[in-house]
Amino acid sequence: MAIKFRLGTRGSPLALTQAGMVRDALCAAHGWTADEVALVVIRTTGDRVQDRPLAEIGGKALWTKELDRALLDDEIDAAVHSMKDVETIRPPAIAIAAMLPRADVRDRLIGADSVADLAAGAVVGTSSPRRRAQLLRLRPDLTVVMFRGNVDTRLAKLAAGEADATLLAAAGLDRLGRDGVGRAIPTDTMLPAPAQGAVGIEVRSADAGAARIVAAIDDAATSACVLAERALLAGLGADCHSPVAALAALSGEMLTLRAELIAEDGSAFVEGSGEGTDGSLVAAELAADLLARAPEVVRRLFQP
Repeated sequence: MAIKFRLGTRGSPLALTQAGMVRDALCAAHGWTADEVALVVIRTTGDRVQDRPLAEIGGKALWTKELDRALLDDEIDAAVHSMKDVETIRPPAIAIAAMLPRADVRDRLIGADSVADLAAGAVVGTSSPRRRAQLLRLRPDLTVVMFRGNVDTRLAKLAAGEADATLLAAAGLDRLGRDGVGRAIPTDTMLPAPAQGAVGIEVRSADAGAARIVAAIDDAATSACVLAERALLAGLGADCHSPVAALAALSGEMLTLRAELIAEDGSAFVEGSGEGTDGSLVAAELAADLLARAPEVVRRLFQP
């Protein structure tokens, strides 16, 4: 059967599951069969290099640059991403065309029932500057060590005793059928990463046909919230080193955005919220407010 659309994806189990979700949504929207949508696996630098923090070796671009190249070289018609892994500033030739309905935005703690229940001085593995800063803000006695790899790799490291606990996104665990793994942390305790739980699809900006195909599966509420969270990152000048958490919610036309910026060692933070009908404006105003009130140890981590 002829291929009607080519989706580029990373090769991890989670990435393939998410690409399959996009394929299924496209088939349902356009009356295609699964055989008519090809999943094209692109191996990324982020998948190959697992022994160093992303911030040391190129940041979020390690998850996207190979997919970007394949898209711009017309090897694929669209690329599927976990939106929290996509750089804030994208090439002009690439456009975010749609997002699937957002999944659970929370983090899950594996190894204890709650952060408070972790033993004194417990070792927690994570490669996320946000999670590290939030953990140390809540529990300065903890030792946080670098954990990288896909979900199975990190769970194996935990089982091998490399740490007492770790944090993983609930959305990824759920999508892999691991909904019973770990305890969800309320967002009032740990606000998630911007765009956590969202799967996005990018196309070439000049490819109106692909954009129309993908737009048919867009969840408007998810897109509005995630784009506001990404606008906040842009307003802050945040990068992969910057411990920042944010979550937007939509009620009718009113968007509410909460955010916090944290010192790397958790010793200081600033938090705030805003609301309005224009997500970009809400994000810009909140970014300016947070930076104006942030202690210097926090503000220096951002470059507006």
